Amino acid sequence: MSNEPLVLIDARIPDAPLSPLDEIAEIHRYEGKDDLNDHIDRYGNAIKAIAPLLSTVVDAPLLDRLPNVKLVANYAVGVDNVDLDAAAEREVVVTNTPDVLTNATADLAWALILAVARRLPEGEALARSGEWAGWHPRQLLGKELAGATLAVLGLGRIGTAVARRAIGFRMDVIYFDRSANPTLETRLMLRRFPLESALERADVVTIHLPLTEETHHLIGAAEIARMKADASLVNTARGEIVDEGALADALARDHLMGAGLDVHENEPEVHPRLRESDRVVLLPHLGSATVKAREAMARLVAENVAAVLRGESPVTPV
Repeated sequence: MSNEPLVLIDARIPDAPLSPLDEIAEIHRYEGKDDLNDHIDRYGNAIKAIAPLLSTVVDAPLLDRLPNVKLVANYAVGVDNVDLDAAAEREVVVTNTPDVLTNATADLAWALILAVARRLPEGEALARSGEWAGWHPRQLLGKELAGATLAVLGLGRIGTAVARRAIGFRMDVIYFDRSANPTLETRLMLRRFPLESALERADVVTIHLPLTEETHHLIGAAEIARMKADASLVNTARGEIVDEGALADALARDHLMGAGLDVHENEPEVHPRLRESDRVVLLPHLGSATVKAREAMARLVAENVAAVLRGESPVTPV
């Protein structure tokens, strides 16, 4: 052990952007829950900062094992894995990685919107099957987006980026959010509606809300029933916002054209009935999965750790 502050960093975070920390701290990489626990057991009193992924729950019991920790630098824009009240009680700073993954996630949301609308997974499966009999005028008919209504649930950074992209598709964009944003409404020609009205009007619903007690299962059986029978649902936010059992039930009744899910209620488990449906596009949480975004997230982690260790304000506090 050196005399430098000890920082625990999840081994899956890209290395290169973190290299400046080598000059000011002793960096320990951990791989998985067991390895993290081993490090805490050995070095708990010396640890000054921890940089976890969303899969690491940072709650009161874990923080109590880190009596001198100053910072939880979450490698994500969301912080639903961190008990913010427990951190505040212990005067532990929590940071995240906003902005840098906005475009990557918005692009992926649109990839899912298009994939569902044009039934791309079914088309690819048919092309690969060796059983395609050739062009047919009624084969895998999809839905055009021009003139359709897109409902953006959550007009934060990512939701706004998704709404901007809808302009190129000549869609009518409406949104649901706790707060109105008159500036964006004017700039992007948006209209704000209550959740129920937005769901009833939409041809495509795309979710960009944070996971909170209020948004857990926000989209359940009653909400899905309000949607048009040929509407589609896309979720690149948090899996727990959608009641996946209710979604599976609706699809089994032929209510909804389909769904595109990058996130799942019980990751890495994927709901078995959704996995079996050919009307659901399933991805393994790829929202920020670009080289540029993931490296930029790591840089923010490094900048936040460096600032707090120097006694300065963090770059992106929660």
